[in-house]
Amino acid sequence: MNDQPSIEVAVAYHSGYGHTERHAQAIVAGARQNPGSSASLFNVAELNDALWAGLSAADAIIFGAPTYMGSQSAVFQAFAEASASVWVVQGWKDKVAAGFTNSAGVNGDKLNTLTSLSLLAAQHGMHWVSLGLPPGWLYSSNGSIDDLNRLGGFLGAMAQSPSDASSAIAPPEADLRTAEYLGRRVAEVATRLRSLPAAGVRE
Repeated sequence: MNDQPSIEVAVAYHSGYGHTERHAQAIVAGARQNPGSSASLFNVAELNDALWAGLSAADAIIFGAPTYMGSQSAVFQAFAEASASVWVVQGWKDKVAAGFTNSAGVNGDKLNTLTSLSLLAAQHGMHWVSLGLPPGWLYSSNGSIDDLNRLGGFLGAMAQSPSDASSAIAPPEADLRTAEYLGRRVAEVATRLRSLPAAGVRE
């Protein structure tokens, strides 16, 4: 008998050219690796009832946006501001949260976008899950461009896609595997939290 609670992970993302969508798909694939977990994509460019209902029903929401000019895309920012209607009723309070971003530059000021995503989660009273991986690639002379967390981020999953590369080939496999890791980690954390007794209940 499987006593694992059923967990729903929602990936709320915007993608301008397909690269962040590919990144989001890897997040979903990772979340589904956790036993008892399901995961769905929600494109925040479509601010409709289905989006809000799907996010409301989720145990965890993983936010994703491309980094444009050092910040999250305007489309994602519009979604973040529209979520004020959820904030008023504390609809996402105590859900699990995490974030991911992609840019053309290796650095590209991606940390600023992840910081914005984590602040959005904090505004909503959510539990932020970090990437949980040591840095790869250039952190040591033995590092490889194929390492997990090759870009050395900690707050969330970072990816890099050359500006002239199709989303069919970018982000690279290492960044997609890093995204899968984050998706699975979030689902695992949400599962553990769901297994805890309700607040105020002593056993």
